[in-house]
Amino acid sequence: MQLGRRASALARKELGRRFFASRPSLASQHPTGDSRGDQRRLFELAAGAGALLFAVGGAAAYARRSRPSRCEEAVAAGTKTDNLQLAHRFHDSTSPSHVSLPIPTLPPPPSSTVTLVTADGPPSPKAGEWIKGLPEYSKEQVAEHKTADKRIWVSYKDGVYDITGFIDKHPGGARRISLAAGGSIEPFWAMYQQHNKPEILEMLEEYRIGNYLRPADSPSVDDLRTTADDPYRNEPSRHPALNVVSERPFNAETPVALLADHFITPNEVFFVRNHLPVPTLEGDGYEVQISGLGFQGPLNLSLNDLKTKFQKHTVTTTIQCAGNRRHAFNQVKSVKGLNWGNGAIGTAEWSGASLRDVLSYCGVYDERARLLKAKHVQFEGWDEDLSGCPYGASIPLEKAISEHGDVILAYEMNGQPLPRDHGFPLRVIIPGVVGARQVKWLRKVIISEEESQSFWQQNDYRVFSPSVDWDRVDWRKAPAIQEYPVQSAVCDPMDGSIVPPDQEDVTVKGYAWSGGGRAIIRVDVTIDGGVTWHEANLRCRDKRCHLRTDSSYEDASKAASEPAGDEEDDDEDDEVLAQEASDFTTRPVDKAWAWALWEAHIPVPQELRGRELEICCRAVDASYNVQPESVSAIWNLRGCLCNAWDRVKVKCTTATAEAVAAAAAVGVPAAA
Repeated sequence: MQLGRRASALARKELGRRFFASRPSLASQHPTGDSRGDQRRLFELAAGAGALLFAVGGAAAYARRSRPSRCEEAVAAGTKTDNLQLAHRFHDSTSPSHVSLPIPTLPPPPSSTVTLVTADGPPSPKAGEWIKGLPEYSKEQVAEHKTADKRIWVSYKDGVYDITGFIDKHPGGARRISLAAGGSIEPFWAMYQQHNKPEILEMLEEYRIGNYLRPADSPSVDDLRTTADDPYRNEPSRHPALNVVSERPFNAETPVALLADHFITPNEVFFVRNHLPVPTLEGDGYEVQISGLGFQGPLNLSLNDLKTKFQKHTVTTTIQCAGNRRHAFNQVKSVKGLNWGNGAIGTAEWSGASLRDVLSYCGVYDERARLLKAKHVQFEGWDEDLSGCPYGASIPLEKAISEHGDVILAYEMNGQPLPRDHGFPLRVIIPGVVGARQVKWLRKVIISEEESQSFWQQNDYRVFSPSVDWDRVDWRKAPAIQEYPVQSAVCDPMDGSIVPPDQEDVTVKGYAWSGGGRAIIRVDVTIDGGVTWHEANLRCRDKRCHLRTDSSYEDASKAASEPAGDEEDDDEDDEVLAQEASDFTTRPVDKAWAWALWEAHIPVPQELRGRELEICCRAVDASYNVQPESVSAIWNLRGCLCNAWDRVKVKCTTATAEAVAAAAAVGVPAAA
């Protein structure tokens, strides 16, 4: 609704501008002052000329968002004022209130410009496009405006913008956006592709004050994507089956239809979550630095040290992005973040040195940690933004040094060296904890009294009430996400699938997982929107899903990588697994780091045949936590921890073989 009002205001403002552009005599009566009273009087003239509708709408738009309008007024009036004096006069008036809207992350548009479409006539100029008649500023003039007392200016393509009033409202924090102060934002936007969206570019144009006299040797944002300065020039190759959510930085999810096929997710299609460009690192000569409380100085351990001085441990654990299933939040109300579906989750066999062993080797163990008053372990990666700021996160020290925590410094994934997208040559694996804390390309481990002060720990990955919006959010009032709540999702059938009306039952498959090592004890499935429920069969391997030494790895890895029930000779194994899943007296329910795959065969009642089926699932963990029913009840502005019932609608209808084939061609298969 807010975005709709913004678009409406833009359209009304444009109509008013065109009215005066077509009537120079009226435009010349505009006073050189820029008070809102002058603006209202100007629009009264328009009303007297028979444009009352435009005037009312335009006055409201001018009152709310005056800066772009002043530029247009100056042009229409033919003002012959010095450019700098004109700009300062714009600034001296009351700054408009700009609201930071929660914005859904969608695939980027084909171009980094946006056409502002209006109610009639030709479109407005594209973002960053040269606008005839606006003041012109050189690179040196823009560079003089780096601080709030002189106003903060930036350039984008052929435009100059005063973003002083937006600095403190930037969702990424004032420090990050200030890096571009007095210069071009294009190098930064080449790194953070989420800015290249129509609504962001539209918002930028609200701060437009003039045109930029671009130096001949100044690269554009498009040039940066193909030159040696491109931070993404050395990205690894990716499997074409991945569903790409964003290109720069690269983020992609596993096709949901593949998730329920294998207990262990293959490396090639394991979901990828990158916040920054993938660093290019070599295993030879690689070192991780251990430092902090209790250290006389930093201690460096090479990759070879971790492989030879410490016993190799393997842990089977599920990693889930905090934004998994965010698309469900966006269906209620737009949120900020990548628009993940149900595939930002996967399970792998991770091998490496136990962090508990490494810290003990460095002199950090239970009793000494208490004496040092250490409370947190911070991690920093080699992935950096343009300012040199690395990705960072932290976990409680208690988790890191617990013999039950199973935290490892991993150098292998599913028996192979870590792929580049997953942290080569070293990353931290923290079972039961949200993916955002499991830092890749690890370079530092720091023992500290406080949490990591990184942006991603302090001003991101926290959950607030549905009533909190971006204007009122206080990141200090919510703890950083650690353990993930209970979760489940439907993998098969897909939403929109077709079920023949005479089919007597439908097979539903999916995954379920809970953070903190809490085992999944039950998954309920319904095909009538929750009126009746059926208990699914769990396909777990939790007896192998806790830390173990290398001696048992080979046999376990081979068994875990087999298809989950696709082979006929797996039937006996499936029965054993089902027995293990239900026997909670022998299973380590507090160390169930990996997911449960589940399957349900549900009869279709006669009264539902020929109608739409609404399939839902809900999981229950060993602490009897159960998924909430409503997405809207847990909506939050950042779109994290979406764990409400997953819902899939299936069409139970008559369909010809040709229709089913056509649907399958666009990704809507017939249900089993």
